[in-house]
Amino acid sequence: MGKKRTRAKQVSKGITHQRKSIYSKMARKEWVGSSKQDHAKLSAWLAGKNVMLTIPNPNTNETNKKFIRVNANEVWRRSST
Repeated sequence: MGKKRTRAKQVSKGITHQRKSIYSKMARKEWVGSSKQDHAKLSAWLAGKNVMLTIPNPNTNETNKKFIRVNANEVWRRSST
């Protein structure tokens, strides 16, 4: 069994070093859709990782799904030479 604590209850030390959400949102807006993200996805795909891409939905009848996630192997087919 575990060792018993010497005091009756645990005292919280509080939350420290949180980043404000505005900075996280700004960093994400810079990353999503940038050429750096595309380069990172392509490098991961070439390394054999499982990469997912977001593309416009080819089925126009599904109006509730404007974009869909597909595997990069379906979009970027490797040519066997």
